[in-house]
Amino acid sequence: MLAAVTLVMAGCPTVDLGEEPVAPGACRPDPAYFESVIWPEFIEANSEPARSCIAASGCHDSENNGRSSLRFQTRAPLNFQLNYDIMTRFLNCATPEASTALTKPESGVAPHGGGDLFDSTNAAHTTFLDWFAL
Repeated sequence: MLAAVTLVMAGCPTVDLGEEPVAPGACRPDPAYFESVIWPEFIEANSEPARSCIAASGCHDSENNGRSSLRFQTRAPLNFQLNYDIMTRFLNCATPEASTALTKPESGVAPHGGGDLFDSTNAAHTTFLDWFAL
């Protein structure tokens, strides 16, 4: 009997489920603020397309072969929960100023392939830090 089971199991192909998805970050500031303020002002930045993470070159737009693991879903209807989960991987609640989501695009803090998008005196910096004060 054992031999028969072994023969049957030997013919079963191994299923590759792909890479294990990265868990959302432990830092979970207000998701409503993400949707109503962070997304339009910090990610989309429609009033300043050169500062947008997803416009023009689509650097962090998953539909346009975005770069890095910061890749937002941008097709309508937007999945804000998915985008929030993605963003939380780049947050540091203990020290919000050290969040990669802030330090990468900020002038002179960390190298960013998309260049410096703002500095610490810019409204985007304050908008981002306000998220942690709620």
